[in-house]
Amino acid sequence: MTALWGATALTVALLVMIVAFVMQRGLPHVSWSFLTEAPRRSGAEGGIGTTIVSALYVTACGVLLATPLGLGAAIYLAEYTADGVLARLVRSGTESLAGVPSIIFGLFGFAFFVTTLGLGWSILSGGLTLAAMILPTIIRTAEEALRAVPVAYRHAAQSLGASKWDAIRTVVLPAAAPGIATGVVLGIGRAISETAAVIFTAGVALDMPTSLFDSARTMSVHFYTLTMEGISDDMAYGTAAVLVVTILCINLTAYGLTHRLTRRFR
Repeated sequence: MTALWGATALTVALLVMIVAFVMQRGLPHVSWSFLTEAPRRSGAEGGIGTTIVSALYVTACGVLLATPLGLGAAIYLAEYTADGVLARLVRSGTESLAGVPSIIFGLFGFAFFVTTLGLGWSILSGGLTLAAMILPTIIRTAEEALRAVPVAYRHAAQSLGASKWDAIRTVVLPAAAPGIATGVVLGIGRAISETAAVIFTAGVALDMPTSLFDSARTMSVHFYTLTMEGISDDMAYGTAAVLVVTILCINLTAYGLTHRLTRRFR
């Protein structure tokens, strides 16, 4: 027990140290103008307004594409298939995809979406790549949430005359909503902080995007560029602070949403 407490304390301490370091170096450079102005001189001056909008666009595109596909696949695996060869093959495939490095997704997105399909460096290419990357997470979490719903719920609904799909739609999905929502929000957190998969597909343009076919630079790519090219440490730390706060807010939202849905459908 002592070892477990020690491991937990060490993990929390490392998290606090990283967050505190980034906040200490980055928050002094964060202001309203920093959050709203567009970057100038390759990011050495101005703010990160366009990168925030770009990150939201690319993330929203990826999540909106991956969520219905992931939820549909999870429903099929949990409700319509027995534990046979096909189901095991699909689960093995999703687990393998979950372990693929993000740089591989980026190279795949560049080769297929950007080049083969001719979408170019764009929000759509980045969103499609992120959708493929977070799809395994959504499938696995949604499937586990559906399987956690007691079988008696399904039997009770069907005994009252509901069809299998009606039972799933009106009983199983609401009961599994907390777990499904958690998986989707975790996917959002991973997508908004992704760099390797986006830099090869969405591009690095600093202009405000106006359509899905415009190139865009997300916050994580902007931070990477500022750091690796030595453009501005102050701007890099400010961007990192905003990114960390965004991810923390997403995680807190996931916790609050899960808690609220759990109380509602308990």
